[in-house]
Amino acid sequence: MPRPIDNYFLQQPEPAKSCLEFLRGHILALDASLTEEWKYGMPFYCYKGKMFCYLWTHKKYLQPYIGIVEGGRINHPDLLQEKRARMKILLIDATQDIPVEKIDGILTDALGFYK
Repeated sequence: MPRPIDNYFLQQPEPAKSCLEFLRGHILALDASLTEEWKYGMPFYCYKGKMFCYLWTHKKYLQPYIGIVEGGRINHPDLLQEKRARMKILLIDATQDIPVEKIDGILTDALGFYK
């Protein structure tokens, strides 16, 4: 029987499903200390047990995004704060090539707050 976190990815419509599955693997490959957990009904990625980022789909834009827990401490033009106090998000257009270098830069900056 699939875990809730696996069901989340399986139930996503294409092309968001493929995008989210790619991001899932890519985030986990960034650092050996990153783990995947099911928190607050969504896939979260933790660095040594501390919440680092999560994956979700934006209700208004209907695009997948990476929510970055310490995003409020990162200045990047593509990060959106919206009504969040601490976190910022990076929208990913699932119909375009995934901006891997941009993602890596932002996530590497974010990891710096945990090391």
